[in-house]
Formats: sequence, structure tokens, C-alpha cells
Amino acid sequence: MKTVSEVIVDTLVKAGAKRCYGIVGDTINHFTSAVRTSSLEWIHVRHEEVGAFAAGGESYLSGELSICAGTAGPGSLHFINGIFESHRNGAPVLLVATCIDRAEQGLGYPQDVDQRKLYEQCSVFCEVLADPNQARRIFSQAAQTALNHRGVAVVVVSGDMFKTKVKDSVPWSVHRPQWLTRPSDQELDALAEKINQAKNITIYGGIGCRNAHEAVVKLGQHLAAPIVHTTKSKEFLEYDNPYNVGMNGILGNPAGYRAVQTCDLLLCLGNDFAYTQFYPEKATIIQVDIEPSHLGRRTPVDMGLVGDVNTTIEALMPKLKSRTDKNFLDDLCERYQKDLEQMQGRGHEPDPKLIHPQFVAQTLDKLADEDTAFTADGGSPMVWLLRQLRANGKRSFLTSLSHGTMANAYPQALGMAKANPGRQVIAMCGDGGMTMLMGDLLTLVQEKIPLKLLVFNNHSLGFVEMEQRIEGLLDSFTGLKNPDFSRMAEVIGITGETVKEAGELEAAMKRWLAVKGPALLDVTVNRLELVMPPEVTAQQVSSTALFGLKAILNGRADEVVDLLKDNFLK
Repeated sequence: MKTVSEVIVDTLVKAGAKRCYGIVGDTINHFTSAVRTSSLEWIHVRHEEVGAFAAGGESYLSGELSICAGTAGPGSLHFINGIFESHRNGAPVLLVATCIDRAEQGLGYPQDVDQRKLYEQCSVFCEVLADPNQARRIFSQAAQTALNHRGVAVVVVSGDMFKTKVKDSVPWSVHRPQWLTRPSDQELDALAEKINQAKNITIYGGIGCRNAHEAVVKLGQHLAAPIVHTTKSKEFLEYDNPYNVGMNGILGNPAGYRAVQTCDLLLCLGNDFAYTQFYPEKATIIQVDIEPSHLGRRTPVDMGLVGDVNTTIEALMPKLKSRTDKNFLDDLCERYQKDLEQMQGRGHEPDPKLIHPQFVAQTLDKLADEDTAFTADGGSPMVWLLRQLRANGKRSFLTSLSHGTMANAYPQALGMAKANPGRQVIAMCGDGGMTMLMGDLLTLVQEKIPLKLLVFNNHSLGFVEMEQRIEGLLDSFTGLKNPDFSRMAEVIGITGETVKEAGELEAAMKRWLAVKGPALLDVTVNRLELVMPPEVTAQQVSSTALFGLKAILNGRADEVVDLLKDNFLK
């Protein structure tokens, strides 16, 4: 006979899980005791939200299962934002969410929370362990669903059930089939006909191109088509790709934006890009995605086809005519090179005391390892990662693009670093994001995780400040009174250093990257830096001008001058 705890832990280990993130206590004490005597490593975080972020970072990078476990009531509730983030990133995480003993449920007992109602909206599997004898069966199904659907699975367990003895006589297990999916022959014929008749074709690749780099590049070559990538697929499509013309969307570049807007046929491959305003109004749009529910949910499409990107391209290529007219492609490639020059040029300033955030990211790109795993906080650090860091087929990038949360960068990086000893992992943190979840800096010390933290310190919620100004508003309640991050790091036991002048940055960054353990580099960056969209509209110009007028009338003329000088008068 085994306890339910032992059965659960054994099931998770056999499913490939290596680590469990959480905080011990009351309802999970028997579970954590079973973890202690297993090969599953317990990572003791200081806040459960960080545990969910960290598990999601690990699983996003590896594609393997990671675990979180929380105590009844608040303990399991604290995971929810990190669970939403992990689920929307497609990270196979399993949360063991616990509740009070069965005898007290439904009677208003302290910490009684219906965890299932909360987590069923951010999971691919969410069930209550109703009977101790279900333990291996339910947890096998949960792990199998999380791994095969790339999402979060949640199992709710009453605290008293963990110590119950069960026979565990039926060998339920986790299956991970490898399947091939493509459109029917009739659909492929119709698709090929549309492509062969089109004049200017743009390929728009998304996260579904994760393992399809070679196939997508070959398709671009065959069709003489520019390849645009979403923000999520930068890592998979940007490198070794002569047909790449950048990104679309508000964080994109002019060439990527124009390639989408001016084509006759837009071929969306594994692309679920959310913002309808960045799709073309007149082009024929064809979408191929492994998930049927994604078809046509972002913009109306002329054809919606279900298929894996690799398998679909392989079946489609023999049906397509090779194209020799490269005018459309060449024009956009030339525009893209200008975009790169402009992006690299921004941030270089004669004033050595002014540090542009682009310059920080450019210096990081130059000094970081060729296989570094990067994360970035939602907001402006995410922009600098997407625009300034090079993908090369070895580097990894993770940002909060679907959930859009703050404070994701270093918690996600924590899990990535823990699961990849010896690999350089760097978190690009905003000062707002850093101060939201600073407590788990202690986890880096306690768990001896050699994570590198880069703080873009502009003493403000910078992205929000920019949003307010572009809408013609005076920025309100965005200022931050920050500590000296480097001194704080030193007190905790993390190597810390502060940089306030551009001329000091490269040497300081080299020292920071050379530290054997965790290290924090606090860089004071220009507060008035704007994130320029690929196309500046008349409305944005008008609204920003309105902000300028309001700022002058409120005695802030110096800010207007600096804003113009730093972003427009170069």
C-alpha cells in the first residue's frame, strides 16, 4: 500500500517532471514529505506567483513538465497570475492546488476556496481528485493533457487525502504520441491554386513555426516571398533567413508592417497574432494552424486550414510554381536593412552621461553568450529585447506577450536557469517589474541560481507613461521612488553594481556577466525614451503634441524639450 502523496509524486516523476515550485505548509505537508524522498527537486520560493512563473519558464524552454504545489486557500490562490502567464505561453505546467479537509468543506471553514472555479479558465485540464484510488489515473491524465496540449493542468486535492493509503494496482501512465497533421489533398490543391495566381505574397509566421525554420525559409525562397514574424516567433524565424523582413504590429518595424499591408496574398503559418488592425484590409488571407479554433478568430480569412506547419509545407511545395520575380521581396529586404540601421543608430548619443535603453540592449547583445536564454519584463524591456537582440538559432527569448503581465522576467528566468545549469540566463527587468516581486531575489541566493539581472532603471512605469503621453494626457502616478538596487542586492547576497554614465556601461557589463553566482546590474536609463511604432499616425502626432501643450502649461517645458531632442531631433 502507498499513500496518495507517494502515488502522485511517482506519477509526476514518470511523466518527466524534475522540479516542483512552491511554499510548504498545512495541506501539502504530506505531499512535500513524499517529494523529499523522491528524485523530484523542491524549489522553495518566497511567493507562489514566482513559483508559477518559474515553472512556466522552465517548461516553455524545455517542453517538459514542471510542477507547482500550493497550500489551501491563499497558498494556491497566489499562483494564479503566474499560471495564467504560463498557460498563455503554452508551457506544460501542472499545479497541485489544495483545499481544506473534506469533512469541513462547504461549511465556511477558514481558507475554504473553490480552486476549480478559479483555475478552469486558465488550464487545459482542471479536475478535483474525488477519490484516493483515482490518484494515478487523474494525475496521468493531467500530465498527458498538459504535455500534449502545451498548457497548464490543475488537480485540486483535499489536504487529508494525501495521507490516505491506496492499493494503486492499475498501471495508468502518460502517453506522448507524435502525430502528423495536414490539410486534405483537395484543400492543398485549392491553396496552391490561390498562391500560384497571386502576384505579391507575404509569409507571416507565428509560434506554430517553432520547429519549422528550414521549411518556412525554403517556402520563402520558392515563392520569392518576404517572411514576417510575430513577436513570439522571433527566436524561430529571424536567424539564417535572407527573406526575413522583421516584425508586424505596434512593436514591429516598417518593412514588416509594409510586407503585411501591401501584399496580395498573406499566408499565415501557425500565426495567432491578436491585433486585427495590423492585418491587411484587401489581401487574400490564408491561415494554417494546428488548432482549429484559431482559424479566422483574429481577422476574416479566405481559407482556414488545419495542419502542422512543417507537414503542410512539405505536402504543399510540389504543387507550387517557383517564382523568379523578386521585385516585391527585394524592395522590402532593402527597407528592412534601413530599419536595422535606424534601430541600431538609436541610442548612440554624444552625451556620455545619457544612457539610452537601446544602447544598453545593444551592448548586452554584443557581450552575451551565443546561446543565452533571455527574458524581459512586460513594458519597455520587452521592446528592447525584441528590437535590439539578435536571434541566431541558439538563443532563447521569453516575454509576456499574450498575458501582458508585469514582473515576469526574473521569475521566469529563475526557472530557466535552475533547469539549465551552465547556460547563461539573463533577465531584462523594468524597475517597476523588479520592485513588484523583489522577495524572491532571496531564492536566487538560497537555491544558488547564477541568474543575471539587468535593471532598466528609469524611475517610472515607463511604458505606461508613454501610453499616457501618446493619448494626449499628462502622465499621472507613474513615478517610482526606487532603492539603490545594487546595494540592496549586496545586502541580500547578490553581487550588485550601478551604472549612471554611458561610458561606464561596457566595462561594468563585462564584470557583471563574469560573476559566477547571481548578479544585478542597475542601469539608469533615459526616462523620456519613446517606443516608436512602425507607422506614426496623424492621431499619434496630434495627441503627443497635445501632451506637449499641457506639459508646458503645467510648468514642464523642460520635459517637452528633452522629449523632442531624445526622440525626434536626431
